[in-house]
Amino acid sequence: MYDLISIGAVGIDLYFQGERLTHSKDRFELAIGGKYFAERFYEGLGGGGANVAIGVSRHNLQVALFSEIGQNAFKKIILDKLVSERINYSQFCQFEKDYLNISCILLKEDGEKTIVNYRSQHQKLLETKSDLTDLKKGKAVYLANMPNISLHERYRILTWSKHHKILTFVNLGVVDCRRPKQELREFLKKIDILIINAHEFADLVKAPFGDIDWKENVSKYYLPHFNGQLLIVTNGEKGSYAYINKHIFHQPAEKLRKILDTTGAGDGYTAGFIAEYLQSADIQRAMSSGTKYAARILDKIGAN
Repeated sequence: MYDLISIGAVGIDLYFQGERLTHSKDRFELAIGGKYFAERFYEGLGGGGANVAIGVSRHNLQVALFSEIGQNAFKKIILDKLVSERINYSQFCQFEKDYLNISCILLKEDGEKTIVNYRSQHQKLLETKSDLTDLKKGKAVYLANMPNISLHERYRILTWSKHHKILTFVNLGVVDCRRPKQELREFLKKIDILIINAHEFADLVKAPFGDIDWKENVSKYYLPHFNGQLLIVTNGEKGSYAYINKHIFHQPAEKLRKILDTTGAGDGYTAGFIAEYLQSADIQRAMSSGTKYAARILDKIGAN
């Protein structure tokens, strides 16, 4: 039995950093036809499913990854890394000949970045009926941000998990959050714990970001049908907030002298939160754990 089955992408991240990668304001300035040499290079795993799986495993829990891995030159690198992090991949991962997920990340000195991602088109997550029934081997399921997977397929996973009393954690990204409200209403009802950043929450509820008062019960006001479910909103330097029923929690962000890389910080928070929540079911302690683990990710290059 796994403490968590993490469902989401895994891929290769290639980081480049150096003074020759010039930038101005919020953009890198690279000439067409130019050739640039980076002073620093780093290779690591990425993808929301893998990042959270690794983070939870590092908190000494048993984790499996449900993802797609390409039959290509990066396969051995990915599998070796998963093994080193004690992630079980053989139970749920699908190996596809033509699948590739790779990101080139240009890093500024302050840790901000530009990401160029290539991912093969992915049509289906659940290939057989056993892919769904095997989820009973997990005490909890995490659904990472997967805009390439149909909402219907993710809804099936949540419905099945709820029927079998498996705790579900879900992250939604900008693509899903910008869907019309009616497309997400039934989907949201199936979630036990939704973890989302503040800007994506504003997109989700179709409200101007600057108009939202996070100290108020935004779950009750903006998601009235989100009854008895836990909403976690991360808001950068302002920390994170949790809302459930009439209760509101706040966790300040960690103060860091220097940030090396912001890649994966949100996944880091999610991993730390899930790991502690699965062990104690204490919301405030889980938020503190998420904040501390996110700070560890910000303090190094790499998403996990």
